Amino acid sequence: MEINFRHEINGQKVITAVAQDADTNQILMLANMNKDALQKTIETGKAHYWSTSRNKIWLKGESSGHFQEVKEILVDCDMDAIVLKIKQTGAACHEGYLSCFFRKLNTEDVDICDLKDDDLEVILERLVNPDDVY
Repeated sequence: MEINFRHEINGQKVITAVAQDADTNQILMLANMNKDALQKTIETGKAHYWSTSRNKIWLKGESSGHFQEVKEILVDCDMDAIVLKIKQTGAACHEGYLSCFFRKLNTEDVDICDLKDDDLEVILERLVNPDDVY
């Protein structure tokens, strides 16, 4: 039995990784991992991801100091996605929010092909100014 790196992005075989707060269960972010990123995560206890925009492994927090300490790794039934139960230092989101999921979609009369500002509501406070950190 092995992890199924079945998804391919920019020629890189990856799995989907969900980062979830180990204490509150709040979903903090979604990213991708290749084999090396997952191995580094296991070896160091800190979350490493595959950056699809930079085409390289990235240690979460390497530039911001907002590291993710991995407490537990859960694997889904198809072995192609994982949940990292983490302790987040600072903001998980590169826009300065604790979670990347800081907006709520208003589902009444919404055209998903033409979203307006009032179709999305910011539901979390920004923790840091991203210009100061990232």
